[in-house]
Amino acid sequence: MLKRYILFFAGLIFLSSCEKGIDFKLNTSPSQLVVDGSIENGKPPVIVLSNSLDYFSQINPSILESSFVHNAVVTVSTGNLSQQLKEYSTPGGNTGYTLYYYTIDSSDLANSFVGTFNTTYNLKIKVNGQTYTSQTTISSIAKKIDALEWQPAPDNPDTTKAVLLATITDPSGYGNYTRYYTSVNDSAFFPGLNSVFDDQITDGTTYTVQVEKGVNRNQTIDINNYSFFYRGDTVVVKYCNIDKATFDFWRTMEYNYQSIGNPFSTPTQVLGNISNNALGYFGGYAAQYVSIIIPK
Repeated sequence: MLKRYILFFAGLIFLSSCEKGIDFKLNTSPSQLVVDGSIENGKPPVIVLSNSLDYFSQINPSILESSFVHNAVVTVSTGNLSQQLKEYSTPGGNTGYTLYYYTIDSSDLANSFVGTFNTTYNLKIKVNGQTYTSQTTISSIAKKIDALEWQPAPDNPDTTKAVLLATITDPSGYGNYTRYYTSVNDSAFFPGLNSVFDDQITDGTTYTVQVEKGVNRNQTIDINNYSFFYRGDTVVVKYCNIDKATFDFWRTMEYNYQSIGNPFSTPTQVLGNISNNALGYFGGYAAQYVSIIIPK
């Protein structure tokens, strides 16, 4: 089989060498609004707005910073409450550019609110003469972690490595979607390489599953070691119940992350929930935090 593939690609190279080069200019696509929005129980909404870039665009810190959308009117509301968000900026650490986002106005806290369980939220964005809307729900914590435990990494000569196991209860009734993140030694929370799950197989059961360490997708991922924790780590697992639209967005987004560069993968459309042909999502998170100390 390997020999057949080698001959196949060698033939392609040979045929291409017999043809003239063809120069063509790719069409540029119009820029679209990109929305990265979330609201979590006990926390304010956070909305990041940017403009999409062409697939073959040059990328550098200056271009990334200029892609953020400013001076938008961003409103988050429930049936009874409404708040207009304010734009803020923060240094992007070692990224070389400034990050911009919208959240509650700290000078008007009396009219601000944070996320609560079993509540639906409406997002409205007005910018450049266009209006964009979305809706999400923070559910209750239905599917939850009952316990965390650790074990030495199986069949691994490195005795400092450990795996984390979670015992999870999934109540009866399909439609319990979840996403998880991990924080190690007070670091930022990062989602797992595959971070979202449905309950097609686990509905109505209590089961134990390995929790892989979350990954920072801005860094190179060591595919052979990324999932392990280490002896001495303090780990916090953020386990969130999410609605189907949020699940669909991250399910399709993560599939695309993993298929980039693979010529044999099937193209998949990322499923957002923003109106007016905008890209991205607005998601609600019912979050549970569970911690464990892995002894040295």
